[in-house]
Amino acid sequence: MEKLPFERPVIKKLNAGMPGKFGMKTAITPVTHIDQVAVNDMMEEHGSPLFVISENTLRRTYREAKRAFDTRYPKVQFAWSYKTNYLNAVCSVFHQEGAWAEVVSGFEYKKALALGVEGRHIIFNGPDKKREDLIVAINNNSLIHIDHFDEMYMLNELADETGKKPMVAIRVNMDVGIYPMWDRFGFNYENGEAWDALNRIMTVGKLQLTGLHTHIGTYMLSSEAYRLAAAKLAGLAAGLEGKYGHVLGYIDVGGGFASKNTLKGAYYSGADTAPGFDEYAEAISSALVNSAIKPENMPLLILETGRALVDDAGYVLGTVIANKRLADGRRSTILDIGVNILFTSFWYDHQISPARPVSEHTEETTIYGPLCMNIDVIKEAAVMPLLKTGDRVVISRVGAYNMTQWMQFITMRPRVVMIGTDRRVHLVREGEELETINSLERMPEHLKEFRL
Repeated sequence: MEKLPFERPVIKKLNAGMPGKFGMKTAITPVTHIDQVAVNDMMEEHGSPLFVISENTLRRTYREAKRAFDTRYPKVQFAWSYKTNYLNAVCSVFHQEGAWAEVVSGFEYKKALALGVEGRHIIFNGPDKKREDLIVAINNNSLIHIDHFDEMYMLNELADETGKKPMVAIRVNMDVGIYPMWDRFGFNYENGEAWDALNRIMTVGKLQLTGLHTHIGTYMLSSEAYRLAAAKLAGLAAGLEGKYGHVLGYIDVGGGFASKNTLKGAYYSGADTAPGFDEYAEAISSALVNSAIKPENMPLLILETGRALVDDAGYVLGTVIANKRLADGRRSTILDIGVNILFTSFWYDHQISPARPVSEHTEETTIYGPLCMNIDVIKEAAVMPLLKTGDRVVISRVGAYNMTQWMQFITMRPRVVMIGTDRRVHLVREGEELETINSLERMPEHLKEFRL
């Protein structure tokens, strides 16, 4: 028998992402309608790309979260996280549902006031609160969450200047078994800094200590971490009651609940692994009711969840610009949706669906945006049908952070529409034009003329 020629072994990179327990899914379900409104109709009227928000989903998700906590704890208040999505229409939906406003800048604070939120229903967080913004917050009786000692000292000065006792809480960072630990914000629990801050407030007496606050991280997949956080805050509250006889009005456990999006590199989808509102509520409420706080002094529980409330309500619609073959033979598809408007594509493995029925024939594909930069990758590896130029796509679960972290870069930010509960499509943010950008610029006189 003739000896076979030697063939060296070849390691081939798997480009289609992680398989699930049933292997690689090849059947692609199109998204032709959102809340019974045709995707094609919205794109014909408002252009491409286009952000779409479902009001029905916003309200349904909020009510689900509220029910989970209301059935487990006697006093619950949600505060909408403005930084997650501060479009006026989105904020107003949550305020209509009963949520307060949680802001982290003077800009967001003024936005909440302009929408009609009373100062006493605004929670002011963040490490960079300007002196003038704090004065406004004090005069409006807002809840100010102190981030560091320098801010505490400034508030003591402002108390003298305004003749009022600002209503404050301290932000507490702590070890809850999630690493890296978010210890750059607030006062640390383990080294005694948080207790020191509380004692200073109580001893100086210029501030009205009304609550405690923590925000342990973002996209938290462990409900147990919230149990530990709530228990530690409850311990501080009980300590204040024991030492000073001071009863706190609220405990604010912040946000960070995971949405159903899937993180890049995850083996299972976010829909299968992210805890539900019931799991978070069970952990937090159990820690509080089983703490040393007296039953008659149970504080109001405040939640600042943002991502988990709004992610599922957001979509971005786009169009295929072109298809290419990369040097290694892989197929690539270019969309008119770039990372400048879909910032979360850097950490989420977004679901991308065709907007029309397609063949079951699929191919491993890299999805790019239209920007002239190599990092403009919407999805590094996807099993996609063979879309052609002009075909439309829908990217789901994009409601959180994309409409606050987006930027005008090479392409301008597009329109945003909201589908109302009556299935009417409302324009809630106009798209940018050249005049939008130029209106902010000023031209020096000596640069106004040139010859080429």
